[in-house]
Amino acid sequence: MHALLEGKKGLILGVANANSLAWAIARGAHESGARLGITYQGERFERRVRKLVDGAGIDANLYACDATAPGEMKALFEDVERDMGTLDFILHAWAFAPKDALSDDFIETSWDDFAISQRVSAYSLVEVARGARGLLKEGASVVALSYLGSQRVVPGYNTMGVAKASLEAGMRYLARDLGPRGVRVNAVSPGPVNTLSARGVSGFSKMLENHEEVAPLKRNIEPEEVAGAAVFLFSDLASGITGEVLYVDAGYHIMGV
Repeated sequence: MHALLEGKKGLILGVANANSLAWAIARGAHESGARLGITYQGERFERRVRKLVDGAGIDANLYACDATAPGEMKALFEDVERDMGTLDFILHAWAFAPKDALSDDFIETSWDDFAISQRVSAYSLVEVARGARGLLKEGASVVALSYLGSQRVVPGYNTMGVAKASLEAGMRYLARDLGPRGVRVNAVSPGPVNTLSARGVSGFSKMLENHEEVAPLKRNIEPEEVAGAAVFLFSDLASGITGEVLYVDAGYHIMGV
């Protein structure tokens, strides 16, 4: 990638493993010249993320943060301010739904499963924007990862689709709130990518086959393509774009059948 982010500093939320889209975006941002902070959840993920960062030769600040743990969000941004001072971009890639909420019909979703899906996958974006607003420079960019299940019924995606719809609506409201500060808020909506979290969706292999058959480009999406879209939205090239969902799905979302 070109040095679109040279001299910029960013925070990546949601790296889980080497196949995660958040990691592809972190690598893309690093290759584009950015200095990074990266979060992890718990000791098990710390070892995994640290191994990824060291293996890629990325000199990043690592921070523990569980989106549901009281006080950890506040501590995160205190630590980021201490280490990095200000931020030019943030990637929000936190998402979670309990297994039962993905395997059963949506009508069977319990309140507890619905609530935790919204808490982690949607409301945490509001908390991140609020916690980081004093650190975000004029012209800064916040990008969230969404999916077409927010707009269309994807069997097996269930309550996560509803959470992604909430995420996208929240993104637009945040774009309005942060716009006067010169901060942009957008979402990237990738096609299905073979990540660990995606494999938790029932019928995911069939989903990949269908996507390849229906999409105008007749193929699936690579993680590097999602990273390229995110880097673009982080960069000054996207300075006039806010409140938008950028689809990176080989055109699948435009098709009616």
